[in-house]
Amino acid sequence: MVGFVLSSTPVVRRSRAGRFCKQSRVRVGTSASAGQAKIAMDSVEDDEQIVVAQGARKRIAIVVEPTPFTHVSGYSNRFKTHIEHLTKAGDDVLIICPDNSENAPSEYMGAKVQNVPGFKFPLYDKIQVSLGLWGVYSPLRDFKPDIIHLSTPGLMTFAILVYARLLRKPLIFSYHTHLPHYAMTYGMWYSVGLAWWLIKVCHNRADATLATSPQLCNELRQHGVQRVGLWPKGVNTNVFNPKFKSEAMRSRLSGGNPQDNLLIYVGRLGAEKNLQALKAVMAKLPSNTRLAFVGDGPYRTTLEELFAGTKTYFAGLLQGEELSKAFASADVFVMPSESETLGFVVMESMASGVPVVGARAGGIPDLIQHERTGYLFEPGSTDQVVDYVRKILYDAKLRETMSKKARSESEKWSWKASTSVTRNFHYGRAISSFKFRALWGLGLPRSLSWFRWIRRRMVMLFVLLTQRVKKAAMQY
Repeated sequence: MVGFVLSSTPVVRRSRAGRFCKQSRVRVGTSASAGQAKIAMDSVEDDEQIVVAQGARKRIAIVVEPTPFTHVSGYSNRFKTHIEHLTKAGDDVLIICPDNSENAPSEYMGAKVQNVPGFKFPLYDKIQVSLGLWGVYSPLRDFKPDIIHLSTPGLMTFAILVYARLLRKPLIFSYHTHLPHYAMTYGMWYSVGLAWWLIKVCHNRADATLATSPQLCNELRQHGVQRVGLWPKGVNTNVFNPKFKSEAMRSRLSGGNPQDNLLIYVGRLGAEKNLQALKAVMAKLPSNTRLAFVGDGPYRTTLEELFAGTKTYFAGLLQGEELSKAFASADVFVMPSESETLGFVVMESMASGVPVVGARAGGIPDLIQHERTGYLFEPGSTDQVVDYVRKILYDAKLRETMSKKARSESEKWSWKASTSVTRNFHYGRAISSFKFRALWGLGLPRSLSWFRWIRRRMVMLFVLLTQRVKKAAMQY
C-alpha cells in the first residue's frame, strides 16, 4: 500500500518507500495569499510506519520559557516528547531555557540543554523567566541551527527575534498561553488590545507560527497573525491507560471513601482555570459525590479556603505512575477552564478511559466529540455540567461505552506523527518562508530590496568593467 509522507519542503508528496500510516489521511489546505496550511491526521493505526526524519538531517534550536524539565505542565510534556522524537530521528537539537535550579539537566535524550540565567516570575514564583540578554546569543551562534523554534509568549521573545535576524536564521513560534484571555481573567481588561497588538507584531516577524488547536489558529488569523499552522496534538497512551486504575489511589483521592462517586481535575491551579465554578456544581450533586484536585498553582490557597467543609481533596502535584493512577481511578474528569489553547489533561483523561465534561471553549471542542467521547457544556452553565455529570455517574452502560470510545479516540493521537508533521512540514514551511522573504527584502537585516539589489548589481558591474578596462590597458 502506498500512503503519504511529509517531505522537508512545504509540499505533501507520495513516497515509494512505504506507507505513512495504515488507513490514515493527511489533509492539507493552502492559501496562496498567506502560504498557510492546515493539517489534520484522522487516524494513526501503525505508528511504526511513520518516518520522522524526511530529507536532510537538521540542526534545530529550541528555546523554551519556562523550562520544560523542572516545570510541570502540559506544554512541557509536548516539548519533551517532541525533542525525544527529533533526536531519535538523528537531528541535532539544542535546547535553551531559563533555569537556575540545582537539578537543571545539561542533556535530555541526546540533546544539549543550555540553562541560562533567569528570575522568578512575579505573578507565579514557581516558574523562571529570562530576558535572554545573557547566555543565549553565543550558544545559538556556535550551534549554527537550520531553524530556531521559540515558545511564546515569554520575555525571551524580543531577544530571540533580534538574535534570529542577526544570525539570519529561520524562526518559528509556537503559541501556548493565551494572553488576552489571561488579561481578562486577572482584571486587566484594559491590556487586552495591547496583548493582541504585541502578539501580532511579534509573530508576524517570525517565519511561521504554530497554534495548538484549530480554534486558536482561526482566532490568531482573525487578529492579523500571518503564516499560522496547526501543531498536531498527541498523547502517550502507554503512560495514560485504564490499566493504571487503582483502588488504593481512588481511596486516597476520595478521602478514604472509594465507594463514593469521584470527580477529578488535574492541572495548574490558577484563577484563569475557572475552578471556583466547581463548588456550585458539587452543591447540586448527590452527597456521595467527591472532588479531587491534582496539581498546584498560585490559586491553591484560595481554592482550599473556598472548598473548606466540602468533600474535596487537594492531592498536590503528582508525577509518574501516581499521576497515571490518579487519572484512571476517577469516574469523571471535569474541565471548567475556558482558556485552554489545547487541553493536554483532557487527552490524558480520555486515554485513561475516563469521560470528560468540558467547556465548549478554547481548544477543548477539538478534543471531545459531544455525546460520544464526552460532553461539552456552554461556558457558565452550571446546570449543564451537573446534568452531564449525573448522566455519566448513574448510567453504567453509558459510562462504559463513553470510556471505550474516549480511549479509542485518544489512540489516534500519535506523538510520533505529530513530530513528523511539525519537523517535515511546518519547519520546512518556515525555512521556505524565510528564503522567500529574504529574496523580496521584506524586513530581514542585510536582505535585498529591489532598490538595493539594483544598486548592488550596478556597483558590481562597474567594478567588473573597471577591472576589464584596467586589464586591457595593461596589455597595451
